Amino acid sequence: MKKIDVLDKGYVRLVDVLGSDLTPVNAARVSYDKASEVLSERDKRLINFLIREKHTSPFRHAVLQFEVYAPLMIARQWWKHIIGSSHQEGAQDPMTAWNESSRRYVSEAVKFYIPAADQWRSSPEDTKQGSGAMVPLELGEEATKKLLEQIEEGMKNYEWASENGIATEMARLFLPSAYGLYVRWYWTVSLQGLIHFLDLRSGEGAQSEIRDYAAALETLAREAFPVSVAAFEETKK
Repeated sequence: MKKIDVLDKGYVRLVDVLGSDLTPVNAARVSYDKASEVLSERDKRLINFLIREKHTSPFRHAVLQFEVYAPLMIARQWWKHIIGSSHQEGAQDPMTAWNESSRRYVSEAVKFYIPAADQWRSSPEDTKQGSGAMVPLELGEEATKKLLEQIEEGMKNYEWASENGIATEMARLFLPSAYGLYVRWYWTVSLQGLIHFLDLRSGEGAQSEIRDYAAALETLAREAFPVSVAAFEETKK
């Protein structure tokens, strides 16, 4: 399946798909004991109606599985959708699963998200979260320099601990810039849950980095469910 690179070292890969645009159509029509074998214009209109009117439960029958490699700060925002993608507030979506690599057991290459000098954003003036305009390049250069210095020092301590026999699960305490540490996970989600994720994480209020991941997800999902995703995109206009 296709992979899309995100940020400096991250990516999203579509691993597997269950269903097609026909899946929510036939799920919606089961109460009338009807089903389509080939997607028709009438079926497309039904999909548009379901998305527009937020009758999205039929989309829970279609499922996508992704492999994601992203900074920890993005992974922890993403994790909220194990709960938040449910149609029932506060309940876990039974069609959503998350399995993440653990540094207790594996010692894959340690990588960090390192923004370039021209990618550092300022604090917004009118809110406590989010970002404002880009900071001056000179300040951005200093920020990147300090981050690299912190990573270098922390990695020396991490490697020292590992070389001296300290357990990996404790040596990782030395890993620097934990929020920038790249982690890898599998995310299995219903098409309904994915649409909910995109609705929240594609907006201007979402962090820039997670918007980049949302864009990659949307592109991959559009290839698997072109009519359903197009219907969702129409609601954003």
